[in-house]
Amino acid sequence: MSYNDTFIRACRKEPVETLPVWYMRQAGRYDPEYRKIKEKYSLLEICKQPELAAEVTLMPVKKLGVDAAILYSDIMNPVASIGIDFDIVKNIGPVIDNPIRTAADVNKLKPIQVEQDLPHILRTIEILAAELKVPLITFAGAPFTIASYLIEGKPSKSYIRTKGLMYGEPEVWFKLMDKLGDMVIAYLKAQIASGAKAVQLFDSWVGALSPVDFKTYVLPTIRRIFAELKHLEQPKIYFPGVSSGELLPYLQGIDADVIGLDWRVPISEGRRRVGSFYAVQGNLDPYVLTAPMSVIQAQAKAIIDEGIREPGYIFNLGHGLFPEASLEKLKELTDFIHDYSRQALKAQGWTKQESGV
Repeated sequence: MSYNDTFIRACRKEPVETLPVWYMRQAGRYDPEYRKIKEKYSLLEICKQPELAAEVTLMPVKKLGVDAAILYSDIMNPVASIGIDFDIVKNIGPVIDNPIRTAADVNKLKPIQVEQDLPHILRTIEILAAELKVPLITFAGAPFTIASYLIEGKPSKSYIRTKGLMYGEPEVWFKLMDKLGDMVIAYLKAQIASGAKAVQLFDSWVGALSPVDFKTYVLPTIRRIFAELKHLEQPKIYFPGVSSGELLPYLQGIDADVIGLDWRVPISEGRRRVGSFYAVQGNLDPYVLTAPMSVIQAQAKAIIDEGIREPGYIFNLGHGLFPEASLEKLKELTDFIHDYSRQALKAQGWTKQESGV
């Protein structure tokens, strides 16, 4: 099998013969083989074993035929290096032993030492870079999303403590954003140096903010992160998470290559809001996967038809896979996306061959 660079070309808005597809959380609990591994090891224990983490990362590539792998890891992994004690608790998520609540707490945070504290992550990337025949996407959690865990102490639906700090002590908030921004930049640069072919910044919960608050309290750090990575050739993706449609116009001008969309904003509207510079990624509602295959294919077809109106489209879900998703349906969906988009792209004239590229 030759190297499949369809995903990279789509990120760069170059012609493709078939649409690339990958799924957020594609290495996860929907796979019975993965569930067996989780019976023996926790998520963090898997991450600390590079050979095992690489094996889990490879599973969906082999089983589903997706066009990119995403590193098996967790957005919380780098915070251990800056002085945060946490665990991933079943049915809860990240739980922080020493939450950030004061200026003194922020001042205690150390600069990240990626090579010293996270060698297992970098080793996993090196293994995968050598083995994969598709691009490896690595990632980091964005500062707001990480901050929400650090401040709340666990996942939240209201973000009351997070917003309280943001509104009530803006100088403390911006200092925390600066430190988390530094952490993300160093972490992503180390991932790229170890062999990542693209990076994604997950801002899963930033949609909890109003557009004005996003612009004021978060966007400056997002701009800085991507500006620091601009000189690196690897494509950069920003996924502003769920319910983030009203934030999209504020992303115009950030130095990313791809913007991820959730299912609440149609592809064409998402493109209008972010501008024509970016490729877009998304945006099937993950829970459509509970439907009969005919319904799944109909929804996928409509998204593909909208996505290929312009170059630069990557098929994905609007958020991550859930445990009850069907491995068989995902494989069938992946095949359908490849087959249908190949015909549709050929008819539309966006293919590599017909463009003369």
